[in-house]
Amino acid sequence: MRDPCLIIKTALGMERIVASRVEELGLKAEPAPRGFRGLVLVYECRDREADARRVEEEVVEADRVIPVLASSPARPEEIARTAAEVARGLIGSGECFAVRTVRRGRHGFTSIDVNVVVGDAVKRATGACVNLSFPDKVVAVEIIQDRAYISVYPGALEWKKMRPGKNPLYRLYRRIAVVQMPYLGPLDACRNMGVRIGREVQNFEVKELVIAPAGVVRARELYEFLGGVFEGIESRYQIQARSYHRRVERVPVYVQDIHQLVRDRRGEPIIVLEPEGEHISKVADELWRLIRKGRRVNILLGSREGVPLGIYRFADLVVDIAPGITLSTEYAAAAALIAMGTILHERLGELGEGGDTGGGEGREAEAANRD
Repeated sequence: MRDPCLIIKTALGMERIVASRVEELGLKAEPAPRGFRGLVLVYECRDREADARRVEEEVVEADRVIPVLASSPARPEEIARTAAEVARGLIGSGECFAVRTVRRGRHGFTSIDVNVVVGDAVKRATGACVNLSFPDKVVAVEIIQDRAYISVYPGALEWKKMRPGKNPLYRLYRRIAVVQMPYLGPLDACRNMGVRIGREVQNFEVKELVIAPAGVVRARELYEFLGGVFEGIESRYQIQARSYHRRVERVPVYVQDIHQLVRDRRGEPIIVLEPEGEHISKVADELWRLIRKGRRVNILLGSREGVPLGIYRFADLVVDIAPGITLSTEYAAAAALIAMGTILHERLGELGEGGDTGGGEGREAEAANRD
């Protein structure tokens, strides 16, 4: 297998399209080399860096374009020696780096094994420090069966879900109790609406969901609605538990008459979401004061009927998030939480709470047989 000058990563199934686009630029391309999907190898570069820029500028289907700076046999000690030679002129002693290895094929070592030996060799060769989360430079090791290809690129090119300056919003949402009046009516509609609302509140991992009818309601309709809520919460929770790199909290559910809830929670912040209120942007300071005031902030949402008017007198705020638009019941909670997160995001660092940053980092279409 001859060595490529560029490695292109793309979405699975897009390899032939990308190869065709690259060949239109006058380069030779091989889609899915040795059957590894999500990969295109480029040959016969006239100017590796210039050709990489051309591909980035003109081939939108190319997710990442990696110039190959050196290659070696796919043995950890050989990879480490080659990577150290490449890095010596590209990574300064005052910088930090990370090693990212993708291994394709069968080997007697893992990607982590390569990361360790390459990281040690590069550190000794350059005097640079290691920063796995936010490196100045990335040493990329792309292994395709018996060959390893090495590149070095700026860490800023890595897309991160969380990075400095972005505050994880679950710190805010775990202070919020969503008080939702139930959607009642035709039984199938009750169930479907419950599923949607359950998924939405679990999506944000709020502190709790309180289903709060106003007075007497039909038990069968409430039963179907509640069944849908639990189904929606569980379905979304299972997805989060598999995909998040942190502990996920399943949202607890309670039932209480909305008037009695307001009585029971007097002294706690109560915010009503209804069109009669001020737009949320005008009450941002007051909203932040309420968020900081206590561990639980109650957000009251109507359903087919709005929150009873008498409750307005006991609310700390009555807020409108979409003037001129009547939000459907299943979107009201999500819209309110997103609006709150948007206007309060910059202040969340003041909460002083620990916690990790949430879901997995980045997304690339990698081939099979990787670690």
